[in-house]
Amino acid sequence: MQVDLISLTISGLVLLVLILNILYSPAFNRLDRKLHKKLVRTQKNIFWKIIAFINEPKLVIVWDVLIAGLLLNEDNYRLGLWVLATLGVTDAAGFIVKHLVKRSRPHAHLSEEEGYSFPSGHVLGATTMCLILYALLRREFDQFFAVILLIYWLFVVISRLNLRAHYPSDVLGAVALSVFCFTVVQTIYAALFLK
Repeated sequence: MQVDLISLTISGLVLLVLILNILYSPAFNRLDRKLHKKLVRTQKNIFWKIIAFINEPKLVIVWDVLIAGLLLNEDNYRLGLWVLATLGVTDAAGFIVKHLVKRSRPHAHLSEEEGYSFPSGHVLGATTMCLILYALLRREFDQFFAVILLIYWLFVVISRLNLRAHYPSDVLGAVALSVFCFTVVQTIYAALFLK
């Protein structure tokens, strides 16, 4: 079984360091708030709200099920289950981490934003979907496809900061958790089906 130890180690360490600092370091939290204020220059607008809506975690589950459905329709059952398992495991891990850390959202967040702040559910879902799409389609498309995914992902990240729904560490934590979970599920899939 081939394990991507570099991805697992880096993403796991980043996630652990962030969680410990958020929970136990007032200095880190002050720095995170200051960085958030400096990064958020523009005021909320409809474009960022649309980006946030398209990437609402519940809607990302719909996109994931549609992709899995297309794969299952093509009799690619293993890959379809991998798509479902990847987002399912990542969302479950995100839910657990959110409720363990219990970080409040930034003060100026939108009233419709509910729940805890760390990690960002929107960024968690968008990162996972980008990794899934890249893994599925990288051989069929050139590097331009990777650039499109990166731009889409950046829009989601910017929207979460611009709408004041998350601190920068919430976004970084979501990316780290997504990469960690993606790597674990991909490793298990490879061990079971790609011998």
